Amino acid sequence: MDNIKYLYPYWGSEHLPPDAFLDFTIAKGFDGIEINIPQNPAFETSFFESLTALRQEKPEFICGLQQVLGSKGEIPQDYLDNVLNRLDNLVKYSPSFINSHTGKDHYSFSDNCKIIDATEEFSQKHRIPVYHEIHRGRFTFHGRSTLQYLEVFPQLKFVGDFSHWCTVSESMLEDQEAIISKVVPKIYHIHARVGHAQSPQVNNPFAPEWKAHLDQFVKWWQAIVDHHSSYREMSITPEFGPFPYMPSIPFTKEPLANQSELNSKMKDYLKMALK
Repeated sequence: MDNIKYLYPYWGSEHLPPDAFLDFTIAKGFDGIEINIPQNPAFETSFFESLTALRQEKPEFICGLQQVLGSKGEIPQDYLDNVLNRLDNLVKYSPSFINSHTGKDHYSFSDNCKIIDATEEFSQKHRIPVYHEIHRGRFTFHGRSTLQYLEVFPQLKFVGDFSHWCTVSESMLEDQEAIISKVVPKIYHIHARVGHAQSPQVNNPFAPEWKAHLDQFVKWWQAIVDHHSSYREMSITPEFGPFPYMPSIPFTKEPLANQSELNSKMKDYLKMALK
């Protein structure tokens, strides 16, 4: 579908400098990138310069940035201060959107609401879409509890990654279709990774033993695309990760599949599978 744009993740390509990563992304036929910019001054300067130059050549190039903070012990207010500082630092890149890992699963409902409210205020102030990723460890860690936040913030927009809910609920969400149907309209960006009841990532989604899982995820992604296709462009990041997300051989840590090849193959597969 022409209204679906595919982004390549920087996750797993950390060995590449910014210019090489952008060149690699374009060579692989992707429409943009999604990146959690390393907090390294040299990298940040190089990335800004390389992205600016690329945009002059390809103004349609999509740049999705991530707000992902490391896990550490901190009270909610300190966490929120760190989130807002990180978001402010991303403004200069003029991102197409920001994927925010928002809140913590062990914070109170009230504290997470304060954090959500502040990120939404940031989004409105800077006119930058902020999508909250469905992810373990965040306020979106579970379907039922996520609906409670939607009652307070009906305007929320999500990055859809149902692999996390599969793992948290230890199922393929067979009994949660009603919840998923309420969340689908709120998903504005998709992470196309196939998970299962015990892990957010299968070793290879194209292996025959995972066909039923791949089919289920494509069904969910198709529902999201169907909801949005008539009035807006959708973006998808095939997001198979490196070790330890990627299952590996014990002791050698040799990955059971090639992450980069899986991400490219998923893009090509979805271009044919999504209608």
